[in-house]
Amino acid sequence: MNQAHFTPLDVLAIAAHPDDAELGCGGTLLLHKSMGYRVGVVDLTRGEMGSRGNADLRDLEARAAADFMGLDYRAQLGMADGLFEESAANLQSIAGAIRYTRPRVVLANARGDRHPDHGRAARLVARAIFMSGLPMFETWGDDGHKQEAFRPELLLHYIQDHYRKPDVVVDITPFFEGKMDVVRCYSSQFHDPDNREPKTPISGADFFPFLEARAREMGRLIGVTYGEGFETDNPIKNRDLIGFT
Repeated sequence: MNQAHFTPLDVLAIAAHPDDAELGCGGTLLLHKSMGYRVGVVDLTRGEMGSRGNADLRDLEARAAADFMGLDYRAQLGMADGLFEESAANLQSIAGAIRYTRPRVVLANARGDRHPDHGRAARLVARAIFMSGLPMFETWGDDGHKQEAFRPELLLHYIQDHYRKPDVVVDITPFFEGKMDVVRCYSSQFHDPDNREPKTPISGADFFPFLEARAREMGRLIGVTYGEGFETDNPIKNRDLIGFT
């Protein structure tokens, strides 16, 4: 893809697996799309190690979710599900995606979670963001040109399966039902009484009620019905105190 013809994103969610972004920050992505911002998702793996469905089906589900959300960009980096590590090649791959899309804000996996890929992806993305800002760290675009250094303004980690105390909560109340609809695009992963594939921590009938309970828990912290929580390592700048109310 030609860098010169790509309009930078405002928000980029980076996810270890297809469905991570939708589950962790789908409401936030829908909110920002509704506000006219450019929004995208980069999946590190195809989720091929998952116990239900398969990589080809997950690809189709990810495209359906992207269409539902009206994403401006979605890419698949093809790393090894369950096996990706903090290698130079993987750092270059993520840094290349960041330099191509040039987002103001990156949303990444939880820093620690039930699935070990989530914390590993969080660390990998954080380091790739740092490296993408270094001019001496070379990456090359699909058009064969060396990419310019770029570093996003803000990195936030969405909260996933395990509870983590949020530093930021986004009000997704008007978009909660839309989030649940986009999550349902990944039907291979969730409860189906006729599915004879192995059970997983997210395939039980109680998982969707858990998602609603988590959204209500986060929303309650800021006095709204539904919220999505995020962690950050750095203070968030604001022009005045009134902007926080």
